[in-house]
Amino acid sequence: MPKSKVRKKTAYTPPVDRRTPVKVKAAGPSNLFYKIVMFGLMLLGLAWLILQYLAQDKIGFLADLGSWNFAIGFSAIIVGLLMTMRWR
Repeated sequence: MPKSKVRKKTAYTPPVDRRTPVKVKAAGPSNLFYKIVMFGLMLLGLAWLILQYLAQDKIGFLADLGSWNFAIGFSAIIVGLLMTMRWR
């Protein structure tokens, strides 16, 4: 059986008019206040959970909140962690 001819393919080059350069605005480092709030929320959530476990019987409003203590502590931690995505 005869062998088929191999064709050379040219590399694809997109049209020049579609390749417009886009300038990206360089973002500077995060503000000091942003870092303080971010780390503060993470530490506050951790402290809330530790306080809830250690002194729930001694502090009246912590006992009244019940399981909402977990929601408060973990939501503070999660908000702090979500803030790390915008930290530069």
